[in-house]
Amino acid sequence: SPTAATPAPPRGTASSTGHGGAAPPATAAAGSRCHTSELRAAVGRNDPGAGQENFPLVLTNASGRTCTVRGYPGVAFVNRSGAQLGADPRRAPGSAVTVTLRPGQSAWAGLTFSNPGVSGAKAATPAVLVVTPPDERDPLKVSWPGGPVPVSGTSSAVRLTVLGPGTGP
Repeated sequence: SPTAATPAPPRGTASSTGHGGAAPPATAAAGSRCHTSELRAAVGRNDPGAGQENFPLVLTNASGRTCTVRGYPGVAFVNRSGAQLGADPRRAPGSAVTVTLRPGQSAWAGLTFSNPGVSGAKAATPAVLVVTPPDERDPLKVSWPGGPVPVSGTSSAVRLTVLGPGTGP
């Protein structure tokens, strides 16, 4: 029994740094969350309707591995100086689902607001949309193609939906 205990620590040490510990990380890596460095952000084409502006915010897996996103991205409109314009978008009710992204696949969230020209809300035109993927701290920046957005007033609410698979409706 003492001789059996002596070889056990070296085997344990070997397995923690060798092949014994490789199986769980490989499994976890296949389904682990996407990190900012693995994603690219884009703003899709506006799909306006009934005084509403509706932009798909698309996150695409630019890495060589499969990863997941779940929930809401962080979003902020920013001017050329880097100052945020208006409040953070409100999260529209929705159930978070885990979206598995193979390399090149995308997930999208809807960014919706009343057209400031229709609503009369105070507006500003952002230079950039800052997007932080779910559970990440590092943001992505994408040029804002959508013109003026509401920044204050009674009709200033910008709403954001939970991420879903694909590139838009």
